[in-house]
Amino acid sequence: MIAFGPSGWRGIIAEDFTFTAVRAVSQAIGEHIRSQDHDAGERGVVIGYDTRFLSEAFAAQVARVLAAQGVKALLCGRDTPTPAVASEILRRRAAGGVIITAGGDPPEYNGMKFSAGWGGPALPRAAREIQERANALLFGPRVEEVPSSDAEARGLIERIDPRDAYLERVRSLVNLEMIREARLKVVIDPLYGSAQGYVDALLAEAGCDVSVLHNWRDPHFGGRSPETTEDRLQELAFQVAETSAHLGLATDGDAGRFGLVDADGTTLEPNYFLGLLLRHLVETRGWTGGVARSVATSHLLDAVARRLRISTYETPVGFQHIGDLIARDTIVLGGEESGGLSVKGHVPERDGILACLLAAEIVASRGGARLRTLLQELYAEVGTFVTKRLSVRLEPSEVEALQERLEQPPGNVAGLAVIEVKRLDGLKLILEDGSWLLFRFPGTEPVVQFYAEAATEEHLDRLMTAGEVLFRR
Repeated sequence: MIAFGPSGWRGIIAEDFTFTAVRAVSQAIGEHIRSQDHDAGERGVVIGYDTRFLSEAFAAQVARVLAAQGVKALLCGRDTPTPAVASEILRRRAAGGVIITAGGDPPEYNGMKFSAGWGGPALPRAAREIQERANALLFGPRVEEVPSSDAEARGLIERIDPRDAYLERVRSLVNLEMIREARLKVVIDPLYGSAQGYVDALLAEAGCDVSVLHNWRDPHFGGRSPETTEDRLQELAFQVAETSAHLGLATDGDAGRFGLVDADGTTLEPNYFLGLLLRHLVETRGWTGGVARSVATSHLLDAVARRLRISTYETPVGFQHIGDLIARDTIVLGGEESGGLSVKGHVPERDGILACLLAAEIVASRGGARLRTLLQELYAEVGTFVTKRLSVRLEPSEVEALQERLEQPPGNVAGLAVIEVKRLDGLKLILEDGSWLLFRFPGTEPVVQFYAEAATEEHLDRLMTAGEVLFRR
C-alpha cells in the first residue's frame, strides 16, 4: 500500500520502497501532470535524489518510466538538495519535480516526493490523486519504461546539474558582504547528506573560517538518522565549543531542514530561530508582508509579528501549505517547528541551506553575537516561550478512542480555561494565558503527536502532565 504523507511517500527499502512501487508512483505522476498540463511532456520533470542507498538507481527508474510516457526527464547527475530541485523547476518552468529522499528518516528508509510546477510540494488533492493512481497500478501489468540509452538518444532523458543556478539564487537572498565583514568562524555538518559543497562553499566565498564534518557520502549516515535534532548534533556542538567558533550549521539528509549550534556548544531550536529571523527580515532588511507557521510551531512568531504589526497565518502541518503562501507572495517568512523554512522571493519549499546562511547573516549583523543572547533580547521585548513535543505510539483502537474523546474537549486544562478550540490539523486548545496544547494524528501510522507551549518550564510541565492524562485515561 502506497501512502503519501506531508513529505511524500516513504518506506523501508526492499520491503515497502521497491522498484515495482517506484515504477507505479512514477507512472501515476506522469499521468497526473499530463492530465493537468498538455505541454507537460515538453516542459519536463526535474528528477533529483539524496545520498541514500540506491537513490540514484531509483531516480533513473523514475526517468525511464516518465520517458515511456513521452515526458522529458531532467535527471540530476549527482545527489542534489531538495531546494535546488525546487529552484530548477522554477528556472526551467518545468511541469514538476520528483525527489528520491526520505529526509531525516533512518538509513533503511527511502522515499519519493512530488513537487508541482509552482515549485512547492504537492498540495493534498494532487497527492491523493497520485496515491490513488499508484495503488491502482501497483498490482496491475508491469509499468512500461524506456532503456536509458534509448531515451537519452531521443532527447527524453537529459542530464542536468542545478547547483550553479541554485547557488546564484541563494546569493541574491543572503548578504555575503555583511558576513565577510564579520570574519566568522563556522563549523558545518551536512550529516553525510546532499548539502555537501553548498553551505561551506558560500561561506568560504564570504571569507569565513570554515571547517566541515561528515562531508562525504555514507548511505548509512554513520549508522544514525540524518536529522538535525539535538542528539544528532552533539559532534557538531563539541567542535563548535572546542574550536571557539561563532556558529555551527547543519542540514538534514536532503538539505530541507536545518540545525543550529551556538558559540557555547548548545543547540538552538528552529522554533525560536524563526522569531529572530522574522525580526531581522523586517527591521534590518525592511521587508513587508505577513508570516506563516504550521499549527505545531511556537507562537513566538505571533508575538514578534504583533510587535512588527504584520499578519500571521496558521497552516496545517506540511510545508506545501506554507509553500503555497510563499508562491503567492503573501508572506516574508514561512516556517515550521521541525526545521523547515523559506522566505519571500525564494522557492516555496523547505530550504535548510538558505536557513543556515541567514543564521550566519544574523550573527554577522550583530558583530558575531551569540544567537542565545539575541534570543534573550527578543524575549525581553515580546515575552518568553517554551515548547515541548511528545510522540506516543498507540494501538489503532486506542487512536480511534482518543479521537472520539477529543470530539468533546475539556473546558479547562491545568487549572486554566480553554478560550479557543481549533481543528485545523488535529485538536488545538488555546488557554486563557496564551499557552496551548495540540493533539495531532499523522494518519500514516497509529501515533498521537502531542505539543504544548507555555511561558515557563514549570507551566509547560503542568501542561504536559495534563495533556498526557487526557490521552491515557
